[in-house]
Amino acid sequence: MSALRMATWNVNSIRARFDKLKEWIAYAKPDVICLQETKVKDEEFPYRELEDLGYFGCHFGTTQWNGVAILSKIRADSIQIGFSSNWQDQEARIAAGVFGDLWIASVYVPNGRSLEDQHYQFKLKWLEELRKEVVLQRERGRSVLVAGDFNVAPTDLDVWDPASFVGATHVSEPEREALRKIEQVGVVDIFRKLYPTQRIYTWWDFRQGAFHKGQGLRIDLVLADTDLARRASWGIVDREARKVSGFKPSDHAPVIIDFADN
Repeated sequence: MSALRMATWNVNSIRARFDKLKEWIAYAKPDVICLQETKVKDEEFPYRELEDLGYFGCHFGTTQWNGVAILSKIRADSIQIGFSSNWQDQEARIAAGVFGDLWIASVYVPNGRSLEDQHYQFKLKWLEELRKEVVLQRERGRSVLVAGDFNVAPTDLDVWDPASFVGATHVSEPEREALRKIEQVGVVDIFRKLYPTQRIYTWWDFRQGAFHKGQGLRIDLVLADTDLARRASWGIVDREARKVSGFKPSDHAPVIIDFADN
């Protein structure tokens, strides 16, 4: 595989943030972009406008909620909507593209709501299905790159104040264990590989000035198989895209990762 710049961003409505996305693309220039929470149906996704920007689009959206997409400068050899098992694929939470021997997935993991909510059990099951999908793709001989909003902060290093999240979702041990099980099948948290001790976040609540106070979580992740991870050369959480600059921002910032030539 040649050098690759990839990014992931929960845009929190592509309608509301399309101008911001265009502005960001102009300077970030990723080769592949994984988007989450597009919040549009497939027929409402701006395929033509994105092609004008030099990107082919693969999108999975069924309602005004959820929605995932992959934008790429080259057309995917094939696309995948939902899990291979077809489990809960109507949720519009995973879309993938095959590029040669590389499988790239954009994922939007369920929030979980609360530890007592049925949606929390759904979240744990969803993460297990993702683990199975990664195993399947590796068995097919493909390199694997999974990026998106995981709604899980992997460790306390990824939480601005762990004490304030005790008993909450995103940091519970079952969620973190589910994420570790995905990593145990042979994928690496690329940002943490590049910056093992850096405390930086990708999401901040809109309320109470959390962004400016540094009160965030790192829940937007890029996971890659170990061979691909060795080629990760640089990464950043683009806080500038989260700042107000003429457009209302998403509550997430994009994560950009560079992979060097094979």
